[in-house]
Amino acid sequence: MKLHQYAETHEVTNQVPPLDGINLYHTDLPLKQWVHRFKGDWADAELAAYGQLAGGPLMAAGFLANENKPLFKSHDRAGNRIDLVEFHPAYHQLMSAGIAHGITSAPWTKPGPGAHVARAASMYLHNQIEAGTCCPMTMTYACVPALKLQPDLAEKWLPKILSRQYDPRNLPIEQKTGATIGMAMTEKQGGTDVRANSTRAYAVGLGGPGQAYELVGHKWFCSAPMCDAFLTLAQTDKGLTCFLLPRHRPDGTRNQFYIQRLKNKLGNQANASSEVEFRGALAWMVGEEGRGVPTIIEMVAMTRFDCMIGSSSLMRQALTQASHHCAYRKVGGRVLADQPLMQNVLADLALESEAALALTMRMGKAIDNTHDEHEEKFARLVTAIGKYWICKRAPAMINEAQECLGGAGYVEESILPRLYREAPVNSIWEGSGNVQCLDVLRALSKEPGVLEVLFSELGDGHANAHLKAQIERIKTDFRDTDDIQYRARQLTEDVAVALQAKLLLEAGNELVSDAFIASRIVGRGRVYGTLPRGIDVAALVARSTPNS
Repeated sequence: MKLHQYAETHEVTNQVPPLDGINLYHTDLPLKQWVHRFKGDWADAELAAYGQLAGGPLMAAGFLANENKPLFKSHDRAGNRIDLVEFHPAYHQLMSAGIAHGITSAPWTKPGPGAHVARAASMYLHNQIEAGTCCPMTMTYACVPALKLQPDLAEKWLPKILSRQYDPRNLPIEQKTGATIGMAMTEKQGGTDVRANSTRAYAVGLGGPGQAYELVGHKWFCSAPMCDAFLTLAQTDKGLTCFLLPRHRPDGTRNQFYIQRLKNKLGNQANASSEVEFRGALAWMVGEEGRGVPTIIEMVAMTRFDCMIGSSSLMRQALTQASHHCAYRKVGGRVLADQPLMQNVLADLALESEAALALTMRMGKAIDNTHDEHEEKFARLVTAIGKYWICKRAPAMINEAQECLGGAGYVEESILPRLYREAPVNSIWEGSGNVQCLDVLRALSKEPGVLEVLFSELGDGHANAHLKAQIERIKTDFRDTDDIQYRARQLTEDVAVALQAKLLLEAGNELVSDAFIASRIVGRGRVYGTLPRGIDVAALVARSTPNS
């Protein structure tokens, strides 16, 4: 008997081929159709190029960037305070690719029909491979409307912010080829209630919009502390005010901006989130004094939109992984994707993913057309509705996708654990669920015309009796103002689902719209995989499976 006769105990069989190198745009039929529907088809070639990059080398970089977390270096070896965060080269690779592709700049430098829709699709692709780098890219993209409120600062900063060159060097803005922007709003004592912020701003000279101030205080959350400047809030004699705080002073010395520590977070590992102190940090007022919240809300509206994109894209990647696995893995001698109960689950996940994508891309259309009063009011309302509902749906949906892979979906060689850890941040960042639902009520009750725009958008249900009845219920619920705050989540959910159903109906694919209405409006399954009888689940699964 040979000594090695029993060294090999088994033959490896029934394994799923790797999903490496696929084009995340070409293999995503719903994404292409919704991009085209909202006038982003002119970007097909660019999106296909980025889809290939995302499904190939950037996917590997996403794993590396998360396996090698940012490191905070408070001092150099001589004992000098430096306040630097070091990143793995994969992080810089991801940032460089996203910025070069226009994720931070394209709709502002090349506005036009479908500009924000196409950019949303780019972010949708990037976020599937690595969500941490999306944080600084989102804030850089989103800062533009706020900075435009202060033309003198915009003239200096926007050329670098809108550059497609990623420049991570720690240098004054004048010496850089591109810039990224962060945000520092939250303080310990206030959290979401930024009006409780205690950081103070002291005028260096005359004071006023565009003028220099010194800021003294702290921020409990400062996102991406290696950015070149930060939009932040501080109190003046006239109240809470918005400021732009750069990492360097005009003479090239480092600003009085001190990182206390990096946050140890559930997910979003590749991104550095920090606690900071301002010890006389030089900053410039943005917008009207005492109007800090309305000024910075120009940025927050855009970052909330990116939360919708982020959660939608995490769901899509989870669905991609689950449907690919089930297309090959056999149980009891039969491929999982051919078995009725698994088809029910996968089809249900596909409906959730596409409905989230539809509402997200409809928001992109609204942002592309804010010169139109209807679209402006729609964007004002649905930013909060979509941010609440899509971000709430993502964690459970991704967990269900993990179950499709069984134990393989729970180990780190799979991307699914990272997707699951990423999902909660979008529902928390930029205002958690209650904040969004109360914002929905605020918009509907206090901003003229918003309620009318909502029901104009919903219409009559496109002759679908079930959707029409849902819309009538919503109207009745809004007329009843008793304990309306108590019911705010239910109201927001009902509106979100009605909007998604309406969009799917308008798109004309009865396979998708009928199944969505049957499961989300007529029937109310409490978990995924409870679709009613009569739905062509095999066709729904095929629609969302890569290479199908």
